[in-house]
Amino acid sequence: MLRRYIGEISANLGAVCVSIAARYVGTTARARLWFQLLAGIAALTAGTAVCAVGADHGETAITCTNPISGTSWQIRVDYDRGTVDSYPARIGDAKISWHDATDGGNYTLDRKSGNLTVVVASSTGGYFLHDRCKLEN
Repeated sequence: MLRRYIGEISANLGAVCVSIAARYVGTTARARLWFQLLAGIAALTAGTAVCAVGADHGETAITCTNPISGTSWQIRVDYDRGTVDSYPARIGDAKISWHDATDGGNYTLDRKSGNLTVVVASSTGGYFLHDRCKLEN
């Protein structure tokens, strides 16, 4: 998804470059200079966006445990598709969050501590669950 987004940004920047050159540049030499300058800015912008995402890619299984009962289960995070257990997720540097349509829970996994917070709403006010997940270092 990120690669497609960066591609769209690059295409839009290319269109802007052509527009600027056609409108404001009178000579071929000036046009080349503008294109080189704007292409450099576009490359720096795309490189910064890719570096900010980090090295997470592919799919990984994370084992989580209920600290009270000791029950363990796994969640599958697919970084390329942006999903957790096939549900759409927001994957950031600090946390991963998703909504499980089956149980109605809103999940947030802290990527630093491994704390998993589940918020389930209901007509009586809902409840919170706090679990721990073992993250790879």
